[in-house]
Amino acid sequence: MLASSQDLSMFSGKVRVRVCGLLEMDDSLLMIKHSSIGSKGHLWVPPGGGVDFGESAEQALKREFLEETGLNIEVQEFLFVFELINDRHHAIELFYSVKQLDGDLRLGEDPEFDRSNQIMEEITFLSYEKIDEMDPALLHGIFSEVNSPENVFGLRGLFSFKH
Repeated sequence: MLASSQDLSMFSGKVRVRVCGLLEMDDSLLMIKHSSIGSKGHLWVPPGGGVDFGESAEQALKREFLEETGLNIEVQEFLFVFELINDRHHAIELFYSVKQLDGDLRLGEDPEFDRSNQIMEEITFLSYEKIDEMDPALLHGIFSEVNSPENVFGLRGLFSFKH
């Protein structure tokens, strides 16, 4: 079942600090399809989520990865910051490269939503070729900063997306 846009109001009107992990395997990147967000009604994004009060960014990324993917990870290198600002949302996202330690890949649940109203629809390793062929409006905004999706690991600094 899909969450309605009304359910996303909990993220509106405040700055939200998020962590995101880039997990690569066989020329593919682990991505999660979220419904009810983006201009086309869904958006593919790397796993991640909000940092809780008192939680380090690394702890948050490990927790979010396990919740969303069923995988335990090692946080490797801090890569870049992505800032999204629009009329309802302001997110500051810290991106890291990660390595899978163990676990079985599965679509998890977002504890901020009840089980019958999840926004995560699908989880898969998307090939760089497939990502490159996708409509940019269906992808996290960071992919607009690179000429080829695998180059996302080479980004450093702050990137802003305002609309």
